[in-house]
Amino acid sequence: MLKNRRARRGVAISLVIVGGLLMALAPEIWQGLFVLALGVGIELAGIALERKA
Repeated sequence: MLKNRRARRGVAISLVIVGGLLMALAPEIWQGLFVLALGVGIELAGIALERKA
């Protein structure tokens, strides 16, 4: 895991942004459900990293 606090915060913020974009841009078809789930997972990973910071 990243021990540098600044690097971890930067990664966390970028993961939150990418997750939000994936959730916002997910199409309304079955593939969109997968993209939405992927966005939620990335968002949760970013929040977990930020919380450890």
